[in-house]
Amino acid sequence: MDLRKVKKLIELLEESNLSELEIKEGEEVVRLSRFPTGGAIAPQMIAAPAPMMIAPTAAPAASAAPAAAPMPTTTEPGLPAGTVVRSPMVGTFYAASSPGAEAFVKVGQQVKIGDPLGVIEAMKMFNQIEAEVAGTVLAIAAENGQAVEFDEPLFVIG
Repeated sequence: MDLRKVKKLIELLEESNLSELEIKEGEEVVRLSRFPTGGAIAPQMIAAPAPMMIAPTAAPAASAAPAAAPMPTTTEPGLPAGTVVRSPMVGTFYAASSPGAEAFVKVGQQVKIGDPLGVIEAMKMFNQIEAEVAGTVLAIAAENGQAVEFDEPLFVIG
């Protein structure tokens, strides 16, 4: 399939409210999705479109979502015992939605499942990090503006 056609399809997906788009042209199949498959965490967007994946395949693949794994508790030095919220991607961590704004959470604050904890900017897209468990924020391991790696501890909730 021509690269220009793929770029047009990406633009079409960005301009629409679709979450996935699959096009078959002869034996070629191109599937575009706003959310990566196979992960237990789907990134949420703040001010930019969600990341997209291009996965050319020879035939449509049946995708079965894996069961969510239980959240690990920390035994890492320097962090209190509790449920660790880890970075789902490489990027820059921000504690607030914009410079000068109040941080999403502070140590000691109660959070519910789905409450925003921070954002990670990756490739000029802002992905919201949400609480996956309810409890009290025991520690914030990342600093505002800090580069974070995949699976790096960001928060501890107890």
